[in-house]
Order: sequence, then structure tokens, then C-alpha cells
Amino acid sequence: MDEDAIELVGSVGPLDGVVVALREFLHRSGAVRAVAVVDREPGEGPAVVDCARLAPIEVDFGDRVVHLPHSIELDATPLPLPDVRQLPPFEVDAATAQIAAPLGGVAHLAGAVRDLAAALGGRNVAMAQFATNDPDAPLAITARADGSEPIVLALGDEEFPMDPGWP
Repeated sequence: MDEDAIELVGSVGPLDGVVVALREFLHRSGAVRAVAVVDREPGEGPAVVDCARLAPIEVDFGDRVVHLPHSIELDATPLPLPDVRQLPPFEVDAATAQIAAPLGGVAHLAGAVRDLAAALGGRNVAMAQFATNDPDAPLAITARADGSEPIVLALGDEEFPMDPGWP
């Protein structure tokens, strides 16, 4: 078997619900990518579920990587998703780490990613990338489900933790 061959599957078993949630979050929020790092059974490392716009969904189990067609129907109970609205691409200056967004726009998306992470439960992590006017500097927002770490904004290669007192 070719080691570079991509294994195409019709289900990732207990992770199907995560796939459905990320895909739905991606479509509702207008994100260009939504990723979850999900704990598995004791003794197994976490899985990474990566759902990008117009691309197969990739699931990395650590010892193997599989793809699912983006539009595949999965028999999974959807996780409760946050209310989220699509916003236009943010105007950014990656060199100065400046973001120009509609009033409350970054906070709205940060709250939605935080709520997505909470829906994943445990100490799982959710990350979503949103379009900006600079294709080399998408806005990424990362949150841990249990809230034990601050939400992190990233613009290009620069990361900025949000104020721990943020709602």
C-alpha cells in the first residue's frame, strides 16, 4: 500500500458528532477553517479533526490520518452549537497586529469559539480561522472547553491571549 495514499472513510465512529459540529460551525460562522483537538479513550492520544472550507475533513488519530468527504451525511447527534453570525473579512495589519472589525465583532467570534469548545466538553480545544483582507494573516481564535486557559487570538504568526476577565 502506498504510504502517501489518503484513506477515505465514511465514518470516524465516536468522532462523527465532532465532525458534524465543526462543519456546521464552519458554515454558520463563515470561518475558513474549524479544528478540534479531542481527547479519546485512556491510553489513546488526542485526535485532531480539521474541517476547512471546500476541502475534505481530515481526522488525525496520531497513528493514521483519514479523510471524509466534506458533504458526507453522518448518523450523529449534533452537539449544541452557539449562535454565531457571519461577519465580513476583518481589515488587518499583521505587521502592527491591528484589527479593524465591526464593533463587538472579534468578541462575538471569540465567544462563539469558546462556546464551541464548551460543547466539545472535557479539556478539548476548538480553533477557528476567519478571513481577513490579508490572505497570509487569517484571524485564528482558540479556546479550551473547560476555560482553564485564556482564549487566544492569532494574527499571522503573532498570538495574543485575551484578558482572563473577558466574559
